Amino acid sequence: MAARQPVPTVFRQLLGDAGVVEPGDASAAYLGERRGLFADRSVAAVVRPGSTDEVAVVLRQCATDGLTVIPQGGNTGLCGGAAPGTESGGTIVLSLERLNTIRAVDAENFSLTAEAGCTLSAVQQAAAAVDRLFPLSYAAEADCQIGGNLATNAGGMNVLRYGNARELALGLEVVLADGQVWDGLRALRKDNSGYDLRDLFIGAEGTLGIITAATFRLYPAVRERATCIVGLDDVASAVALFARLRAESGDTITSCELMGRMPLETAIAYAPDCHEPLPAQHPWYLLVELSSSARDSDLARRLERALAESRDGVGDYRIASNADQATDFWRLRNRIPEAQKSAGASIKNDISVPIADMPAFLQAASEAVIARCEGVRICAFGHIGDGNIHFNLTQPAGMEPSVFLAQWERLTQAVHDVVMGFRGSFAAEHGVGQLKPGEVARLKDPVEQSLMRSLKAALDPDNRLNPGKVVPPRPS
Repeated sequence: MAARQPVPTVFRQLLGDAGVVEPGDASAAYLGERRGLFADRSVAAVVRPGSTDEVAVVLRQCATDGLTVIPQGGNTGLCGGAAPGTESGGTIVLSLERLNTIRAVDAENFSLTAEAGCTLSAVQQAAAAVDRLFPLSYAAEADCQIGGNLATNAGGMNVLRYGNARELALGLEVVLADGQVWDGLRALRKDNSGYDLRDLFIGAEGTLGIITAATFRLYPAVRERATCIVGLDDVASAVALFARLRAESGDTITSCELMGRMPLETAIAYAPDCHEPLPAQHPWYLLVELSSSARDSDLARRLERALAESRDGVGDYRIASNADQATDFWRLRNRIPEAQKSAGASIKNDISVPIADMPAFLQAASEAVIARCEGVRICAFGHIGDGNIHFNLTQPAGMEPSVFLAQWERLTQAVHDVVMGFRGSFAAEHGVGQLKPGEVARLKDPVEQSLMRSLKAALDPDNRLNPGKVVPPRPS
């Protein structure tokens, strides 16, 4: 019997030299993730198929050789969903980066088909080239890939108006665990001919199949924007103001971001070109943007009128008079996550609750963590328009980072327990990955967990696709 060839050699024969990343420095970027929490350099190979057919070939070979597969897009996730975990030897990382073709753009049908390895910014640009808008947008858009956006059901700044990645997808192309290819690339708004298989794979983080292409809905290009920042006395005032603005603006609010004073101060202190947005300081701030595809919609006037009539709890506001001022406002919001690193060690929580419950949640969660860690600094900010807040915690002044980070599990569980009391979610937009399966097992309804395990077993019976991610193991 001939000796079994090394795994990289097998895939080099199947994919060519461009399809295999050499071990060492060249493969290092594929083996970790942004937070540095997960890294396993003992994978058998890092492969880069160049087509859907080659992805199918890889999965068939993995089934033959008993290899597990970690699908990977831009690897910009924050929960380790695209990074190797505790696997060793019998695992490959499958990067989709070479599947980077915009296959079709149909301006009249307001649709676009792109391969999974296209960056989000490339998809945005392809839509803009035909005077259309692809509205999915967030900070990593130049690096993240559209397949990963779908696998995690990415949200970002425009969810309030346009929805998550799930709402933007019309159809998918998916390679299954056994190498079969499901061609569901339909550009239809209505199709009730059977189960909506598309929704099984979106948000599944590559545990049920590997998305290789998708057809998306597009929108008319934006012609006018109005952006403002508002200083507020409390979160209840922010919730009330959001409701008023949404009603009186003709539901043209695209983004509505809440920032506490602490995260705003962090951005001003540590991020370049960040400055106080208003003459006086306020406990809370609301960043609001309206947009319209119609010309002469006079959004700034609508915004001014609604703000002028909403004095309860509104301390001050400023409407951007030009694009540069709007960029200054957004810079404050977008620099918070990076600036927080300079303020000390942090524990991050990505949660959602019903919007009306946000004031009560923030109070209860703050009390819960302060009771367990005196002096902890609450860094709360995020997409209040869709109920998603990043309830981040910064180490107390003078505490050693290692001492603070050792409290990660108990502080996080305290926050999640409060979230569940409001029937919220402990994984609002960053997914589960390998960071939160334990919380899925601890907090999700047992029936829901059983359904998840049944779907996994049906579509990936040998547990080859992204094992250890999302789906909790069966109780012992």
